[in-house]
Amino acid sequence: MSSYRMAPADAAWLHMDRRTNRSVVTMVMWFDEALDPDEWRAVLQDRLIARFPRFSQRVVDRTTSVWWEDVDRFRIEDHLHYATLPAPGGPAELQRFASDLLARPLDRSRPLWEMHLVGGYEGTGCAVVSRMHHCIADGMSLSRLMMSLTDDPREAAAARLADEPAHPVGVGTLLGRRARRAVHTVAQPAQTVKVALATARSMLRLAALPPDSHTALRGHPGEAKSVVWSEPIPVEELKDAAHAHHVTVNDLVLTAMAGALRSYLARTDGHVHEVRSVIPINLRPLDKPLPVELGNAFGLLYLALPLTIDDPLERLAEVCRRTQALKDSAEPLVSYQLLGLTGRLPYEGEQAMVDLFSTKASLVITNVAGSRRPVHLAGRAVRGTIGWPPESGQLGLGLAMISYAGGLIIGALADDAVIRDPGRLVADTKLELERLQAAVPSAR
Repeated sequence: MSSYRMAPADAAWLHMDRRTNRSVVTMVMWFDEALDPDEWRAVLQDRLIARFPRFSQRVVDRTTSVWWEDVDRFRIEDHLHYATLPAPGGPAELQRFASDLLARPLDRSRPLWEMHLVGGYEGTGCAVVSRMHHCIADGMSLSRLMMSLTDDPREAAAARLADEPAHPVGVGTLLGRRARRAVHTVAQPAQTVKVALATARSMLRLAALPPDSHTALRGHPGEAKSVVWSEPIPVEELKDAAHAHHVTVNDLVLTAMAGALRSYLARTDGHVHEVRSVIPINLRPLDKPLPVELGNAFGLLYLALPLTIDDPLERLAEVCRRTQALKDSAEPLVSYQLLGLTGRLPYEGEQAMVDLFSTKASLVITNVAGSRRPVHLAGRAVRGTIGWPPESGQLGLGLAMISYAGGLIIGALADDAVIRDPGRLVADTKLELERLQAAVPSAR
């Protein structure tokens, strides 16, 4: 039986698993037509199990290290589940179905993933709800992986060929080699010093960040969670508005989310404070296929959202100023290295580090670029998709944006004991986007 040592950053995510915050990446795909269960199973066997060994390996957590171990007589059927939505089987019922799964732990005696094929969606359609432990890979990589399961050969190129060998080397090693190559490419001493200074500044900034403001966004998480998402918003319309404001679509959406959070705190607290969001930043090149080992290759940026600014255009300008200031930050790489260090600590030390850094923010915000073209899975057109990373430590809110086939979907994952109405947050984000679009001079 073969074993492979787990990378420290992945081990850190394994040990972040808590009863009140499962360290599981949840994704949903929905379809207008029903998937044939046999065809779906065959696709997963060929494009998931055969390509990525982690999905047929269990975790063995020893005293001083964590290992991936091949499962003898692996059965894909142990990870596939089937359900039918209650009438009327619309988005609300699908959201409740996905929400009910969030508190469930994955079986540690088996590979840490499961998928649910859910029938009865809007009559003749269906949905796939996938749950994969964060120790397998980060949310951005798992989103790419889910798209690689589709029938589109361009999306499949995100995965390596099935006959390419899996090397027992951690993603941290691969990233380190890339980083070293990048440093060697920049041979000039002045530039090397510049990189070192940027790293030192980022390290000091992370260490010096105080706990975030105590607002209604922070609390004591429970086990129950809820997920909600919007109807697709046309990306081209957002691009037009962003171009008119001389900003990016990402800045536009961050500003809208800040406006929605401002309204939420005004309702719940009666006053508004700035809050800090933690934003995952991909460190893996998007023009390269995913490594067969998968793993976590992302860093974190802490971005203070200007909630105290009421005027949407002034808020947009301030969001742009702050994101631009962080553009060349070494913070993502530094936080990735800290995560690797955390994975080498004893369990009590790991938990203390996780709690320390989770106090520095009030929510997680993710941005994933999906396929620009409609894609098919097992011959059925994917109508929409959304996904969320878990909230670590004591965080109780995650906001997500994902683009797919010309539409942008906004989603929220909220702890029921902390956030009262995540659906209102999503709806208010959409309203704030409409305010920003209406503020474009040519639209008046």
